[in-house]
Amino acid sequence: MTPSHTHTGPHAGCGDADDLDVEEALALVRPPKSDRTDQVDRADRTGRADRTGRADRTGRAGPGPARPAGHEHPHHKATPWPEARETAARAAHRATRRPHVSVALGNALGLVLAGPLDALSDLPSFDTSAMDGWAVAGPGPWRIRDGGVLAGHAPPEPLTDGEAVRIATGARVPAGVTAVLRSEHGRTGPQDRLHSTSEMSHGQDIRPRGQECRRGDQLLPTGTLVTPAVLGLAAAAGYDTLTVVPRPRAEVLVLGDELLTEGLPHDGLIRDALGPMLAPWLRALGAEVIAVRRLGDDAKALRRAITTSRADLIVTTGGTAAGPVDHVHPTLERIGADLLVDGVAVRPGHPMLLARTRADQHLVGLPGNPLAAVSGLLTLAEPLLRALAARPEPEPYRMPLREAVQVHAHDTRLVPVVLRGERAVPLRYSGPAMLRGVATADALAVVPPGGAAQGAGLELLDLPWDTAGIGMCFT
Repeated sequence: MTPSHTHTGPHAGCGDADDLDVEEALALVRPPKSDRTDQVDRADRTGRADRTGRADRTGRAGPGPARPAGHEHPHHKATPWPEARETAARAAHRATRRPHVSVALGNALGLVLAGPLDALSDLPSFDTSAMDGWAVAGPGPWRIRDGGVLAGHAPPEPLTDGEAVRIATGARVPAGVTAVLRSEHGRTGPQDRLHSTSEMSHGQDIRPRGQECRRGDQLLPTGTLVTPAVLGLAAAAGYDTLTVVPRPRAEVLVLGDELLTEGLPHDGLIRDALGPMLAPWLRALGAEVIAVRRLGDDAKALRRAITTSRADLIVTTGGTAAGPVDHVHPTLERIGADLLVDGVAVRPGHPMLLARTRADQHLVGLPGNPLAAVSGLLTLAEPLLRALAARPEPEPYRMPLREAVQVHAHDTRLVPVVLRGERAVPLRYSGPAMLRGVATADALAVVPPGGAAQGAGLELLDLPWDTAGIGMCFT
């Protein structure tokens, strides 16, 4: 987490150009490629980077490099927000995929079927009773036979016309039965005779064999998300395992020498908010988090961690700007990574990036400020992970604002909102370094460049636990 100067008034985070935080400002003045490579070379030789001139992680900007000529417009290279999300999804489609896997039903929740789900048997596999009552043969009244027919027992003896026998729901229907008479629709009379108290039709309350499907029928197509109902259907159809697209593996690299893992901030050190937050957030987005590693500001360690990672997606925190110890860009250049997105025209989170590090691996560089990092997750990591897992894209939806939101003329803004009735209410405490707003939010509203008036319908991004509840994200 990299705190920075932010606005804390009633409409924090919804202002104009003056709400750029230090990390975003540094990202806009990143030095040329040759200078960044020299910077990493120096860090590799000395084992550390010179902090002189860096905007430090408490938000105090040092002298820093001058803005290069021709960089007067701050967003000349930033990718538009919708395009950045599309780029992330396309990158996943082009990545080398891991083979499909066969998993036990209990481990398949939240994954996607890698092939169609075909019925392995008829459903039901024999004629069964749909109700508790009596199995009857021919017209009544019926003579009641001793005993009864229960579910899970051996095939019962056939009935002849004029006979009835007690039967339980789910039990195999005896041969010769014409209908099942519900318990509440029958009465017994003298001499153990059963009489019907309502009209009864042939085949009533019998589930015939193959009513739901026949063996070999396709129950669900390839690409279906495995929900609890899908698990139930698969079990009913005879499956013990399912062939699915494997969950993408993610690794989190936490950067920054100033981060504490416990206790109160002191002596220029601050608590790390991203380390505890990112792993569960990535799991909620469908990833298998294989490691969370704390590297500090160490260029060699960062390079080693990236080049040895087994993850499909590496997520870094901070270090995406242009300070002396911001090692992400130079490291990606040194290992020959393909930079797909380098800055996004969105606030918070402008200095996020997406790179292809190998044919089967990508890296999402998140800004160090917490809400800016959330913006990066939903902008780049979410569509990438969704495409890697072959999960269906959620249907977009919109909701009108209860009050106007003013934003920058050139940038999209992601604003935490709560849903009240049929309106989305923007929250306070939405500056780049703040989590207080998003911690109580139902969604993030996508505010287009130029802002949105009261009543304007805006696209909403659901938080991954909002609709299902924590622990129910199918992960």
